[in-house]
Amino acid sequence: MPRLPTAALPALAVVASLAAAPAAQAQVDPTRMVDTFEAVNGKFDGFRRSGAKGLCATGEFVGSAEGRRLSTSSAFSGRPVPVVVRFSVGGANPNAPDNARSQRNLALQFDLPGGETWQQGNISAPVFGAATPEQFIGRLESLRPDPATRAPDPARVKAFADANPEVLLQGRWFASQPVPASFATTPYWGVHAFGFVDARGATTWGKWVFEPVGGVQGLGDDEAKAKGPNFLAADLRSRVAAAPAVFDFNLQLAEPGDRLDSAVTPLPEGRRKVTLGQLRITAVSPDASGPCVGVTYIPTVLPKGVVASADPMLAARAAPYAVSLGRRLGEGARQ
Repeated sequence: MPRLPTAALPALAVVASLAAAPAAQAQVDPTRMVDTFEAVNGKFDGFRRSGAKGLCATGEFVGSAEGRRLSTSSAFSGRPVPVVVRFSVGGANPNAPDNARSQRNLALQFDLPGGETWQQGNISAPVFGAATPEQFIGRLESLRPDPATRAPDPARVKAFADANPEVLLQGRWFASQPVPASFATTPYWGVHAFGFVDARGATTWGKWVFEPVGGVQGLGDDEAKAKGPNFLAADLRSRVAAAPAVFDFNLQLAEPGDRLDSAVTPLPEGRRKVTLGQLRITAVSPDASGPCVGVTYIPTVLPKGVVASADPMLAARAAPYAVSLGRRLGEGARQ
């Protein structure tokens, strides 16, 4: 077996410990989950099994007074907090086209005082691809290519989707949106609900979104075609070289009766938003290297003052990440 990079061992230990924790156990075997993901999406040694095509960036986050009111987390102190960032295109293919109506990802690691860490995995849709781990792997298995045709069986795909209409919500969202013009001009949702705990122990629940301060920008069909399949990395480097890419960290507040345990059920429109702070992307790695390469962004790695909801998809994400990370490190981790 290839020797694992020394720098990556602490990350693997953290992920493994999270995967073993009762709160992070999924009802679906994580090895089966990753095996199925590879069978459906392809296997590319050394690359992440999701969001394979990406690049590293760094920046800082400055929390707001509203953030300090809602949570005791040191992320909201008002002092700059360093952030290790990874932007990526959805899917397992490191050659995925940038000019498609598909998912974009914003993964964040806040390096907080005292060695505390907060990790996030945000996506460019307000809904996840399934409501539960069982539904997620069922959807994957319905898409598994038939050995004879090397393509999914349309009848099997339709039967599963008819019985589980939630798995179509995310695809419909992307189909309704233009191709993103830039990583820097795309909104990114957390999709899961989280609670923010204040100094009195009171918890405020909500779902967050990072919204570009300069506004959302998309491409028309002809513009997207002209851009070609590989423009996002160069675009981000050019933008950030001229000025930081800035996002407001906005929390949509839940009200009594709102669902907090479903990543496919957004909060109702019109719920009040508060701004928890501002994220500034200040540097982008010039190549496929960078500080994000060895980071696995697990959304249940939370600081004091922030708690996870009972969303089953949220609890289930750490264990497959551990399996995926182990394989990636053994193959030689790549961007």
